[in-house]
Amino acid sequence: MSLLENVNTTNIKEAIQLGCKTMQNVFNADDNQVPFFGSTVWPEASLSFSAHHSESHVPGRHLNALLNAEEVVGVVLVEEAVENHRRAALLSYSGVLPLPLNRPAIDGLPINFCPHNLREGFHALYALTKYRQDEMAYDLAVQSIDTIFNFWRPDQGWDVARLNSVGISYQTCQGFLHGEARMLGPLVKFYRNTGHTPALKLALILKEKAINEFFLADGRFDSKRFSTSHVHSITSVLSSLAQLADLFGDCSLLMRVKAFYDNGLWNMRDEFGWSPEAVPQDHSDHGEANNTGDILETALILGRWGYPAYYQDAERILRGHLLPAQLRDISFIQDPPNPDGIDGRRDVANRHLGSFGFPAPYGHASVGKGRGHLSFNMDIVGGTVGSLCEAYREVIRSEPTAHWVNLLFDHEINALRAQSPYTHDDLLVEMKQSGSLFVRIPPSLRPDEIHIEGSEVPPIWTGGYVFFSELFAGQLIQIRFPLKETQITLSDRLHIHPIRVRMQGDAVMAMDQFDTNLTFFHPYGE
Repeated sequence: MSLLENVNTTNIKEAIQLGCKTMQNVFNADDNQVPFFGSTVWPEASLSFSAHHSESHVPGRHLNALLNAEEVVGVVLVEEAVENHRRAALLSYSGVLPLPLNRPAIDGLPINFCPHNLREGFHALYALTKYRQDEMAYDLAVQSIDTIFNFWRPDQGWDVARLNSVGISYQTCQGFLHGEARMLGPLVKFYRNTGHTPALKLALILKEKAINEFFLADGRFDSKRFSTSHVHSITSVLSSLAQLADLFGDCSLLMRVKAFYDNGLWNMRDEFGWSPEAVPQDHSDHGEANNTGDILETALILGRWGYPAYYQDAERILRGHLLPAQLRDISFIQDPPNPDGIDGRRDVANRHLGSFGFPAPYGHASVGKGRGHLSFNMDIVGGTVGSLCEAYREVIRSEPTAHWVNLLFDHEINALRAQSPYTHDDLLVEMKQSGSLFVRIPPSLRPDEIHIEGSEVPPIWTGGYVFFSELFAGQLIQIRFPLKETQITLSDRLHIHPIRVRMQGDAVMAMDQFDTNLTFFHPYGE
């Protein structure tokens, strides 16, 4: 098969809901319902345990996304699934120290510690604390922060000899960004929710090391200085710095984030936010969807701080790559023979439905050597769905000062309802509460190409938005403009070949696909 069925380019809520289905369907019956980490769907389909990441990594990603989705879109969760993830997270923290540990084998004890998993451990404890008022999770987070202060120094690293002396098997990382820096984001969330000041202290220590040694004022990326090829570690720290800047109104820190977004990030993203698994990456167009999710979250924060061009970037990322890359057509996945009834080989296709993985810009499979196999590792669906939740919150934002339509998707909140020009003839905004309204207009449009009906008072054009100063409940604003057809090329600086794209507005109509299968869009030229 070539073109996939049921590719989504317009519905954020539906993507979140389907991703939640995946995360509630990936527990290993042969391992006391601990979630799987590893995934392959070709050349053979299976789900598998990881001695590095299963209980220490996946529950945090999934709890953060599932409980977030419950709040933001009203997903009705299966509490048994939430409890399975909680139990796995507590298993990870049940070793001799309150750190996110992993078992070397399914029947082993949690002794493996890699600082890479600190981010995911804190995401599990944060999510349970915030959304389930889980006192055990809160206590573990507090104890874990104390333990990190006891065993780690920003200038010296971990006291590995002491860790080993108490029975911890320490696993090294590719430096600070690949390890400790990653926990910055969930520490910011935990502090915002609880006010626990040691969490803030640790977050600030991580921030200072990150901006003094890596994310410098010039915004440049230097592979030697960054010391890791793992792109998700870089993008997750970038989005974490943006979250910290947003929490405290730290404009100086946000400008440091913006500098890297505008410069160094282009070493690891293309025009649609596609991002490779590693940098540099040769002879493969396979990406990693949660890298794109981090880029998206950073763009949303920059947009909210008064830079609407980053909302435009977020819109193109969502429509052009992240939404289409979800696994929604599983007809090509064949469940393997399973005479021994191994759970990781059972119903593999259906359990993958809604996943995110390692997509190329044009489809699930990359031209060239690819990744070696087609996979949708289970942590990635959690990371990506969490980012989609942040995008859903930002489509329409209602504040005491005004209402804001930032992304042009179908959406409804208590204050207003918006119809997207990508699913309807025009952009339509129905006011459900009286107030002022800002509507972001794509920057490619001239004012004379836009026709507005429904407001007796002429709107004001300001900062990339059309502003309506006084609207009333029940009032309908119709904004008509063309979705222009354009052609762009994704550069071969990151891709094996230049990738030509035909677009209508920010929606992809066709794209080069180099005779690959499992493609998201029609071939360029059709």
